[in-house]
Amino acid sequence: MRDLRVAIIGGGPAGTYAADILTNNHPGATVDLFERLPAPYGLVRYGVAPDHPRIKEIIKALGRVLAKPGIRFLGNVEFGTDLTFDEALKFYDAVIVATGAMADRPLNIPGIELDGSYGAADFVSWYDGHPDVGREWPLHAEKVAVLGAGNVALDIARVLAKTADEQLVTEIPENVYQGLKANQASDVHVFARRGPAQIKFTPLELRELNHSPNVDVLVHPEGFEIDEGSEQAIQKSKQTKMVVDTLLKWLDNEPTGAAHRIHIHFCASPVEVLGEDGKVTGLRTERTELVGDGTVRGTGEYTDWDVDAVYRAIGYLSSPLPGLPFDHVAGVIPNEGGRVLGEDGEQLPHAYATGWIKRGPVGLIGHTKSDAAETIKNLLEDVESLPAPEQPSEDAVLEFLSEKGVNYTTLEGWLQLDAHERALGEPHGRERIKVVPREELIEISAIRAEVH
Repeated sequence: MRDLRVAIIGGGPAGTYAADILTNNHPGATVDLFERLPAPYGLVRYGVAPDHPRIKEIIKALGRVLAKPGIRFLGNVEFGTDLTFDEALKFYDAVIVATGAMADRPLNIPGIELDGSYGAADFVSWYDGHPDVGREWPLHAEKVAVLGAGNVALDIARVLAKTADEQLVTEIPENVYQGLKANQASDVHVFARRGPAQIKFTPLELRELNHSPNVDVLVHPEGFEIDEGSEQAIQKSKQTKMVVDTLLKWLDNEPTGAAHRIHIHFCASPVEVLGEDGKVTGLRTERTELVGDGTVRGTGEYTDWDVDAVYRAIGYLSSPLPGLPFDHVAGVIPNEGGRVLGEDGEQLPHAYATGWIKRGPVGLIGHTKSDAAETIKNLLEDVESLPAPEQPSEDAVLEFLSEKGVNYTTLEGWLQLDAHERALGEPHGRERIKVVPREELIEISAIRAEVH
């Protein structure tokens, strides 16, 4: 096959794996990996709780991919503004969208708009030092509700329940540490609509709740329901069995007098956020019951919980990109095996998708690799039918960005930023301290690759 120039939009795991698989399977391929943030790695850097060093080990693997010949990282480039889809086609045979999901899925219940009601994505971005969110977060609530039955809900509960000093050993920036020092939360309630065999916690994430000596984890027996369908789910999945076994063990937990408590509630569906004077004062849930197939139905039995803040962690949602179709209901780019489909259902030439923007925000990082493999396979099948770009040289797109005044960052710049953050942490015995302001990230990254 002929040489191939591909632009990948999104510098997280999905885009990086796609670049790796493409260059492995097509020696004549070169890839430019575009990222709107100055630093690479997407949700691994800005969406994983800072006390997860084992999960962040993946950054090392992703870094090896970015260092491969034929792959070039270009950060601080906003797709649709700095580089549009049509403009990209001047320089590339194909464009792969791998932008992931960073918005909160909406929860349409009364009171969700009250002051003190927050989306998980915004809070995660704050404690992960995302450059495009505010530096402060209101943490004056003593009793907090977290809505959701996935790992993000557990992350939020753990960050809210642990002391600031416990989290100081991580890479959190100074503004996050100061915010957590002011945190007033003593009781964090996690609500799941279904039973213990239906939740989406992973065993590792769940067990980490119980690692702090300052936190009691209390599983409430009300709603802890295991029916015949649950038993089948437990038998079919080792992971589900491990989760349920852990929860069963915690059912016997008694408070030890720790200053902070995480309460886990099952079969409790949020139906209304209660408030006064525009502020959250409580949460109303409906007791649900399992119906045998993993789903639940309401019982008409309601409970009002005294809470001062509500965090919804019911899933992420991808955002549309200029110049490309988008399914606003499913929250994905319409596609078939990664081939983007237009409004008429026909394949859109040159356009492909991978990762959460392709399949929705489900699955772990391992799923992302197989997802990228399918997209790349279909792209390579289409190569001979793709018209060649007008300006395929590697310097052409750099000259274009420079003429537009785009201060793009590079892999060399990221390595400088990485070293700088590690140097900030070293005197304090920490692996790194994150730099937050975008302007500072760009300045440290030394902004400009040389255009030959």
